[in-house]
Amino acid sequence: MHISTAADALGQARCLEVRYDGYARVVEVHACGYTREGHAVMRVWQVSGGGVSGERSGWKLLRLDEARALSILPERSRAPRNGYRRGDSAMARLVAQV
Repeated sequence: MHISTAADALGQARCLEVRYDGYARVVEVHACGYTREGHAVMRVWQVSGGGVSGERSGWKLLRLDEARALSILPERSRAPRNGYRRGDSAMARLVAQV
C-alpha cells in the first residue's frame, strides 16, 4: 500500500521517488494520512523532478491513489523543511508526520 511506503520513507528519513502526473519526482515526506473524503495523501517537499505546474521544487500535497512506482531512495531527507507545520489541516487523520 502506498501510504505505508510514504510512512516508511518518513520514518527512515529517506527521500522517496514517485511517478505522479506522468513526471518522475524526488520528494521528502513530511506527513501522510487521510483527507475527510478518505483519500490517502502525503505532504511533501519536492526536491527535484517535473510537475504539471512547472514548479520543480516546493510544497506539494499528493494523492497516493494517483501516485505510481513509489520507491525509497538511499538519499537522506532534509525534513523538516522551512515552513512545515505539524498537524496538517488537509488531513483529517494523520498516519505519520515529522
